[in-house]
Amino acid sequence: MSVSQEEQQSGVYQAHFRVWRGDADAGELEDFTVEVHEGEVVLDIVHRLQATQAPDLAVRWNCKAGKCGSCSAEINGRPRLMCMTRMSVFDRTETLTITPMRAFPVIRDLVTDVSFNYTKAREIPAFVPPPELGPGEYRMRQEDVGRSQEFRKCIECFLCQDTCHVVRDHEENKAAFAGPRFLMRIAELDMHPLDAAPESGIDRKRTAQDDHGLGYCNITKCCTEVCPEHIKITDNALIPLKERAADRKYDPLVWLGNKIRRRGE
Repeated sequence: MSVSQEEQQSGVYQAHFRVWRGDADAGELEDFTVEVHEGEVVLDIVHRLQATQAPDLAVRWNCKAGKCGSCSAEINGRPRLMCMTRMSVFDRTETLTITPMRAFPVIRDLVTDVSFNYTKAREIPAFVPPPELGPGEYRMRQEDVGRSQEFRKCIECFLCQDTCHVVRDHEENKAAFAGPRFLMRIAELDMHPLDAAPESGIDRKRTAQDDHGLGYCNITKCCTEVCPEHIKITDNALIPLKERAADRKYDPLVWLGNKIRRRGE
């Protein structure tokens, strides 16, 4: 599709889209030509498509500000937030293909069933308050606050879950693998200086390895690459958690210390 000189000067042009339409049983890509205005994002175009050509097109969205994580989809095969993907990053003659997130079951059109993620979230033990401290008595170093604050920027768009090949390409791994979003949550809790999980009998490093599939992760950093909040999931959460899990299991000094503690008990 070529762009005329008039369109180039006005900032308004006709773009070619291929949008996946269907449900859990069947579907296909449909072709549309939609008007695009300067400064718009992909979600604007999807809304215009709904208003002018496909009123029954199903799409999930809410804030349109990159903070709710609702409008996740795949644009030309890359997991993205539609509301944060500007049309200006694509060539005007390029055909944009919009499909639902591949790692999750399709409900209809661009809407997927992400309940897998909520199931995994419930499996992770929550923060355990220190019994000796009451409300208002928590004290932490700013360094510790900053380290976990990065992970709390997560908007749960689940793009990292979608792009992770462990579940994207292997549906059978879902039962044993929590995915980068929730391994990051375990890492956040494990490095929290006030988390009293060990005193309550919860070994987060062991559960990360044995119950949540930390060993499946091969640190390709694809989760970090698609994160709209620019959280360094691999470098700051997954790799440190892997190191601590390995120390717990294989470091001879840690092994000796555990032996001595068990004998003392």
